[in-house]
Amino acid sequence: MKFAVCIESSHQRGMGHFYRALNIVEYLKQAGEESLIIINQDKASLQILDKRKIPYVVADYSDVAGNWEKTVIEKYHIEVWLLDKFQTGCELAEHVKNENIILAAIDDCGDGAQFVDLHFCSMLFHNLRGKHIYTGKDYLILNREIKKFRRKRSKLEKVLITLGGSDTYGVTIKAIRILKKSGWRADVAIGPNFRHREPLFREMSRGCMVYQSAPSLIELFYQYDLAVTGGGVTCFEANASGLPCIMIANELHEIDTAKYIETFGGALFAGYYQNINESMFDIDKLQAEKMSAAALREFHLDGMANIYRIIKRYREKDK
Repeated sequence: MKFAVCIESSHQRGMGHFYRALNIVEYLKQAGEESLIIINQDKASLQILDKRKIPYVVADYSDVAGNWEKTVIEKYHIEVWLLDKFQTGCELAEHVKNENIILAAIDDCGDGAQFVDLHFCSMLFHNLRGKHIYTGKDYLILNREIKKFRRKRSKLEKVLITLGGSDTYGVTIKAIRILKKSGWRADVAIGPNFRHREPLFREMSRGCMVYQSAPSLIELFYQYDLAVTGGGVTCFEANASGLPCIMIANELHEIDTAKYIETFGGALFAGYYQNINESMFDIDKLQAEKMSAAALREFHLDGMANIYRIIKRYREKDK
């Protein structure tokens, strides 16, 4: 099958969907499938795709009438269109379905979700739409590199702050300040769309590290005992690595996801970034070993394999 993975990535949108797309195309490559990424114009993301030699098409998502989707499907012989845009409009979804190919989606809350054949909702909890809907953490798409870097934490010494590839609202700086009040220092990982460098370096404690676009965030996790993350994929991946987390929701939709992750015992939710509950940062009281064990027990790496198996089965039935 030839897959198109359709995403958005920017400073405002964030880069979570972009990095998830990288995991998707890597899995498909290992499965012997061809794929390309469809993405908006975003310099930082395109540089990464070029460096990794991943095929892509730049789309103008504001063009809802031109039916550029048909052109892409015909030119690249697309058989499965996988939406990971978060909010897909009706026009895009209808254009794809008119070409009689499989339309699948991941956690899509847009009106276009009503047209999808298969909807995988591991981080979406309300208004689920689509012909066939699959819910729960069995469909989480996580970086399979985690398998090499899983470990159970037994003490809490080193803290890492990692709040996304863009950290749209500069929450990293807020987290540093809160940790300082508690007497803790932290290293920081920032991504290619991060635009708060001056206030960050003013706030950083002497001797702390700033990692700019680390080659492997998963490998970096291995060095730490606690991470401060957003309420999205990064926290799932940290927990799957055995790394306990304190989560801050950067977007309103992350609140439900963060509360969901918290139920499994490996992470604590400190609230929305505009109203952070600083009492959750009483790190000396955290039970790192218990949290790490719960995280390792609850999160696994077979989500994309489950999705791929369902898509293959659906295609065979549809023939």
